[in-house]
Amino acid sequence: MPLFYFHLINDVDVPDDEGKELPDLEAALQHARTQARFTAAETLKSDGKIALSHRIDIEDDSGNVVGTVTFGEVVTICP
Repeated sequence: MPLFYFHLINDVDVPDDEGKELPDLEAALQHARTQARFTAAETLKSDGKIALSHRIDIEDDSGNVVGTVTFGEVVTICP
């Protein structure tokens, strides 16, 4: 199973040194979406704001960025 790394890029960049084995890129994207929602919610709780440009970069085991999920993609702002 392929190994993917999920690097959080926000006010304090957090590289993923362990990675996660997932069946394919679509599963990695879904994992990143879930993590982005969780992180956005935690940031909102602690800071009262979300930067929609913050993101999670998905890297394969060769060091290539194969996907990106921004916080803005995974949350809906309602008036």
